[in-house]
Amino acid sequence: MPRGNETASKMYYKGSSEDFIVFVDDLEILQKWKNDRSIALADVLNGWKIFVTHSHGAQGVLDTASKAALQNEFGTTDEDAIMVKILEGGEFQAATARERQGGKNDSKGAMGTSR
Repeated sequence: MPRGNETASKMYYKGSSEDFIVFVDDLEILQKWKNDRSIALADVLNGWKIFVTHSHGAQGVLDTASKAALQNEFGTTDEDAIMVKILEGGEFQAATARERQGGKNDSKGAMGTSR
């Protein structure tokens, strides 16, 4: 997963009952893979995990897809075959993650001043 100000490239697959996402390295390597299947999936994917958004679209909360969800949508739990289907039939999306600011020491109060 990207950190602040990095681009997240993903393939979004709209299923019949769930929406699935896999992260890819970038569009260029994805296009090369689509034309040349000798390129390993490990070179295309950014992490070996299939996510589900619980029908909340590409921007929903990501959870790991259960074997039941994979079986219901794709008729198999073979993650290699499912990732190929998502890469072939999904929609490429890229977004820049915003940098997040968080409190360093919340016990110091709202202004972060110490006494």
